[in-house]
Amino acid sequence: MENIDITTLAVHLLSGVIGAIIAGAIFGKISLGGLGNTVAGLIGGGVGGALITTLFALPEASFAAGMEPMAIVHQAAAGFGSGFVFLMVIGIFRSIFGGN
Repeated sequence: MENIDITTLAVHLLSGVIGAIIAGAIFGKISLGGLGNTVAGLIGGGVGGALITTLFALPEASFAAGMEPMAIVHQAAAGFGSGFVFLMVIGIFRSIFGGN
């Protein structure tokens, strides 16, 4: 995996948290609470966003690259989707295997 710029990582983390919080609000039964949703969004957005960026060769949202608006949108979508899906997966496993 190639190195990811710190700005790109920040976009992944922030949009991952937003995606997980929205997923928790939409699907209340799988919500992990405020702190749990935030942590799930950080993990999902960071890891998933980096994987999506690498797999699909998305342009980085970095100051060195000129902060292209579409690069920021691509990275935000990758982080948002990853945070959203990660919270759903964790919440579903939690509800199936002994959570509340």
